[in-house]
Parts: sequence; C-alpha cells; structure tokens
Amino acid sequence: MGRVLPLLALRAFAEAGRYGSVKRAAEAMGVTSGAVSQQLRLLEERVGTSLFSRTRYGVELTEAGAKVHPVMLRAFDQIENGLDKLEADGTVQSVTICTVPSFAASWLVPRLGRFTSLHPEVEVRVEASSTLVDLHKRRVDVAIRHGLGDYPGLEVIPLMAPELIPVASPRLLAEGPGITRPVDCLAYPLLQDSDRSDWRLWLKAFEVEDDPRIERGQAFDEDFLLVRAAEAGQGIALVRDIYAREEVAAGRLAVALDCPWPTEFAYYAVTLPQATERPAVAAFVSWLIREART
Repeated sequence: MGRVLPLLALRAFAEAGRYGSVKRAAEAMGVTSGAVSQQLRLLEERVGTSLFSRTRYGVELTEAGAKVHPVMLRAFDQIENGLDKLEADGTVQSVTICTVPSFAASWLVPRLGRFTSLHPEVEVRVEASSTLVDLHKRRVDVAIRHGLGDYPGLEVIPLMAPELIPVASPRLLAEGPGITRPVDCLAYPLLQDSDRSDWRLWLKAFEVEDDPRIERGQAFDEDFLLVRAAEAGQGIALVRDIYAREEVAAGRLAVALDCPWPTEFAYYAVTLPQATERPAVAAFVSWLIREART
C-alpha cells in the first residue's frame, strides 16, 4: 500500500511552491500563514527531506522539492478544473467573491440575504482580503476592487463612487464646540486613514490651509475600524458614506458637517472575460449591479 499523505499538507506545498511565499499560499488557501508553515513542516517530516529553503524574500524549493512540485501543482490544477466542470454542468452552483474587509462587512454581507432569496441554488463564498487577488491564479469568480478601474485583460463593471463624509458620535458633537465650517473639525481629534491623507485632501478641497492639527489622531487601515472608533467617541472620522449609512440611520453616528467630497476612486466588479458564461456568476454580477444602483 502506498504512503498516504495529508491533503492539506500537499496543497500547502503546491501553493507555497507556486508563489514562493507562505503568506500568499495562506491567502490562496484561506488559512493563516502559521497553518501553512505547520503543514509544510509536517510534510517534510513525513517524507524525511527538506522541500523548501527559507530566504529573506520568502521560500524557495530545494532540489528535492523542485523535482516533485510540477507534478503536485498539475494535480491540484486538475482538481480545480474538475470542480469547474461540475459547476458548469450545474452539479455545483457556487460563486467566490473577494473584496476588502470594509466593503465586505459594511456593504456586501448585509445584502447577501437578498441574493440568496433570489437564487437559493447558488452558494456564495466571500473572501475578505486587502491583498490584490490575481484572478488568473486564484479560484475567485468576482473581485470587487476599489480603484481607478484600470485592470487590463479583465472585464470591469463600475458599481459606485462613494463620497467622504465626516462622522462622529452624537454625544461627542453635543459636548464639544460647534461645527459650521470644515476648519471647525480641527477642534476635535481626527481619526485618520492609514496614510493620513484623507483629512488633508478633504480640508484642502474646502480651502483650509495646512495646519499641524491635521496630522494628529489615531490611524486605521480599514474604514470599518474608523467607524467603530468614531462610534466610541474617539474623534471625527472621514469615511466613505456607504460605510456609515447604517450607523447614521440608527443614531450611533452623526454627520458632523454636510460637506461630502467625491473620492477619486470608485468600486468595480472585476471578472475574467469568460467568467459570466457561468449562469451563477452572471446572476451574481447582475444582482450586484442592481444593488449598487439602489
């Protein structure tokens, strides 16, 4: 009887060798980097030889690993192709979506119930990641991207162009100084985006001169974290309107000043050119467009 090896460990080997990175392999598999590293160690222990060498840039296949990796990679690609054929035949109806965590949590996920009601036969899988997914290498049907819409070789469908609005806890605004002009926001702590650029650009758009107070305040790399910090009364957040609508409607946040500012970036649905030939993907993209317009 041949040696039986854990499928997860073999998949970790195939993906780490494909990308030369444990982190990217983890993203492809939807697990943590630690889980991939553990599976690679397990596999090396089982076969009794080193399959990877670690470098400052990631991982590289050893001579032994390089000999078997192409075979392993083809095997998993054949499995993926088999699943694609099952879905194309209607045996399995599924759509995998990838988008940034903020958009997934604040806009997409709360609406998915409506899609399921319309298409109960379609299983939707949502991957929330800030990493730009490669649709040619990852098993993702639709990527929802925030950018300028320049994605060569892909089908690009505009969805929406959010505006930046300043929001804060109603209690914070009630207890603090009044805000009637954009410059008045500087009297409060400013909750910042990760590169601390949005407040500066917003204030500049309303002709507010540079001020050292613009740079102060905590910084967050996701909009939903900015929204939560604003809810907690930690300052004023400048966020995309689609991320704060529910909180404003519920009274957990208030618009500090009615001065929305159009952002340069918009949201787009991005697919491979042939992806919408699958009925499940076509149905999801059509639904997504309707929801965005609504």
